[in-house]
Amino acid sequence: MSGTVRGGAAGTGADTASPLVVIVEDDEGVREGLQDLLRSVGLDTLAYGATSELLAATLPDRPGCLILDVRLPGSSGLDLQSKLAAMGNRMPIIFMTGHGDIPMTVQAMKAGALDFLTKPFRDQDMLDAIAVAIERDMTRRASRAGVAELEALAATLTVREAEVMEQVVKGLLNKQIAHALGISEITVKIHRGNVMRKMEAGSVADLVRKTELLKARAAV
Repeated sequence: MSGTVRGGAAGTGADTASPLVVIVEDDEGVREGLQDLLRSVGLDTLAYGATSELLAATLPDRPGCLILDVRLPGSSGLDLQSKLAAMGNRMPIIFMTGHGDIPMTVQAMKAGALDFLTKPFRDQDMLDAIAVAIERDMTRRASRAGVAELEALAATLTVREAEVMEQVVKGLLNKQIAHALGISEITVKIHRGNVMRKMEAGSVADLVRKTELLKARAAV
């Protein structure tokens, strides 16, 4: 089975969609066997016979994972892993191969692969790996959505409020912030109150946590 799937705009609806397992395997028998296995436990699948087919497709924005054969016609599964990472695709990857060796496994794991299964593998081992991968992707997507909400809140701050927030999370007192910014202490208090309200922070500790999440996102 192969093909192009359109659609799947990012957003809350996509994050709550049912999981999707994408398979890239050139052996038609193995590919169809995996699809039958996953359908038996209620999982949706898309399957491709080569990396070029996957790269040409527009996948729906749904939680899930990729199952990649290491040895594929054209670009290998390891090459595809690198290309997807460069494109910003963070979906967990499970590798499978009938010719696995230690260097190949190390390379895949260092590049972020979740698991590496050698053919023939037990159905349960694959299902267990997929369950872990889907759970990880759901957690990642929930975190991404949370940061997007924080970015929207931070965008409502004025330039001065953002400056005050930066000083507050450093642990400075209002008097110290006033001196650093060259404004009155009462003005600092007003801006500080606005920051806490706009960032929906219940405490300074909560504000610090939120700004750290924003910094981590900016560093990616």
